[in-house]
Amino acid sequence: MFELMLFNFLLLITCMVALWLLSISLGDVSFIDSFWALGFVVAAAGSFWYLGMGDTPHTLALLGVTALWGVRLGGFLLLRWRREGADPRYLRMIEKAKGNPHLFTLRSVFLLQGVMLWTVSLPVQLGMFSDTGAVLGAFAFAGVALATLGFVFESVGDQQMTTFRADPANVGQVMDRGLWRYTRHPNYFGDACVWWGLFLIALGAGAPLWIAVGPALLTWTLLRWSGAALLERRMKRSRPGYEDYIARTSGFIPWPPRGQS
Repeated sequence: MFELMLFNFLLLITCMVALWLLSISLGDVSFIDSFWALGFVVAAAGSFWYLGMGDTPHTLALLGVTALWGVRLGGFLLLRWRREGADPRYLRMIEKAKGNPHLFTLRSVFLLQGVMLWTVSLPVQLGMFSDTGAVLGAFAFAGVALATLGFVFESVGDQQMTTFRADPANVGQVMDRGLWRYTRHPNYFGDACVWWGLFLIALGAGAPLWIAVGPALLTWTLLRWSGAALLERRMKRSRPGYEDYIARTSGFIPWPPRGQS
């Protein structure tokens, strides 16, 4: 088990160092967001290869769900970066950095995300390691159902936001339509569902309960660190109606707007 974890850790850190060198050449680190999703596919594929590419049910479920989610989200974020250019969040972060900006991005962007990615992916790694070849049980089916819900929720939410932002009439407006009417962050809710779903599949394969640290870290990151908290601070400053949107709309779990059924 520890050899597999070490293999994936070194694999992901190697990818991050290579991407860091690419960022120096491009003069932009923003594309790293797309690898945040694609990196999970790397970890899943690496585990699948390292363990001998077995075709046992839980392993195939873990690989399939991770690949479907990661390729979709990674491709979406990569296209957005190509369309919109450098992310202002990273530009501000680098401007405030002390010392060599390249060493700062290596340490605080690429290596940090590599370690977090490796931690979040523990259910996939250890789920594949623990898979004995047993048929899918209740945990696995519940996990696939939860991950499917998350995938659909995130995909639809991303498409709705893309369509909204493409309309010039919506510049400066608050997106409160479709899924965004029921939660301020349908994409983050979808992400969390996918990874708690993968956790359930891994439990069904016999993985230890402590791998919950993976989806727990992801959920905390989405809600309290670089996700919703950071985004909402910026939106409060740039969108006059965002405070009202917060007052009537659930922050995470979808729910009817306050005062409405």
